[in-house]
Amino acid sequence: MTGVPSAGGFDLSAVSSWLAERRADIIADIADYVAIETPSNSKPHLDRGLAWLTGRLASVLGPPAAGQRFPGGRHGDVLVADYAGTGERRLLVLCHYDTVWDAGTLDGWPFTVADGVARGPGVFDMKAGLVQALWAVRALDAAGLARPPLRFVLNGDEELGSIASRPVLEAAADGVTAALVLEPGVDGALKTARKGIGFFQVDVTGVEAHAGLDPEKGASAIDELARIVLALRALQDLGRGTSVNVGTIAGGTRNNVIAGHAVATIDVRVTDPAEAARVDAALAAVRPTDPRLGITVGGGWNRPPMPRTPGIAAMFELARGIAAGLGEDLGERAVGGGSDANFLAALGVPLLDGLGAVGAGAHARDEHIDIDATVARATLVAGLIHAFALPEGR
Repeated sequence: MTGVPSAGGFDLSAVSSWLAERRADIIADIADYVAIETPSNSKPHLDRGLAWLTGRLASVLGPPAAGQRFPGGRHGDVLVADYAGTGERRLLVLCHYDTVWDAGTLDGWPFTVADGVARGPGVFDMKAGLVQALWAVRALDAAGLARPPLRFVLNGDEELGSIASRPVLEAAADGVTAALVLEPGVDGALKTARKGIGFFQVDVTGVEAHAGLDPEKGASAIDELARIVLALRALQDLGRGTSVNVGTIAGGTRNNVIAGHAVATIDVRVTDPAEAARVDAALAAVRPTDPRLGITVGGGWNRPPMPRTPGIAAMFELARGIAAGLGEDLGERAVGGGSDANFLAALGVPLLDGLGAVGAGAHARDEHIDIDATVARATLVAGLIHAFALPEGR
């Protein structure tokens, strides 16, 4: 794949030693960052988080050669900052700074470290990953190893589907050679394929009537929605990687009233665009069985599928070669969840996802990271960054 370096061939021992010696400082940075709550639904909190990150970027990389903060409206703003480097291969480093945890969560669940494990809201997804990226750059500079031109992109609404930030992310991909996404990995493995995600809503309007006195005068929205739900569930084909989940249903007013309204929300995951088209066709074909009923289908595709493209495969081979030089057998996974990597992959950008923290418990009260493995993963990130500063052909 043009632009992606070949694997390995350089010594990262100085980087690895330098990071290991600063383990306590790295954890202190992660602790400081976790202590700044950044829930997706609170703009003031997100602003404070981005201010901290902007300060950390400045302290590590200095002032950017070019930079812009894009307003996110009621969502978190997006920071795009370019930094000069060696060579022509610009590398995009993508991170989100919002978390799923509401403001005040820290009051009952503070950041803690015990037995080599750090816990706290957002530590795994994905605050530690962002800190890793900054320390990877610091380690390269300390070891005297070149880094390429870097474009840091930090967004604050990824956990909501990148509603406001998607156009900025896609524009930021223009002119980059490849991207590193610092989402957490899966049991230490990188994520080389993700499913596309669709969020849909089916609204049915019926005719209310007394369930005992005038049942023939009514047209039940609930009965119709039940029929539609069964039809949509039949679209699921796990063999093709397509899942369909009806997550919520609501409707009706009382048990003795034929329901005049019912609504369902549906989560659809697909591995390829052909399956997305099949689901779209089925949704478009939904029709009422009674002319008195009305049906509205809303929503759409939040993220396109991220198949394992040749560019992603080349990036993984690069990472696997670097990891082998560090004594690590690096794995890869295809996952059902989506990330901002989906948007970049759809544009044809070679990328690696899941380069962030090593741990588990995303979006759960068991969220945690393995400290030593996370610090070691920063060496891999540093190696990937350095590889793009090498002369073309390496």
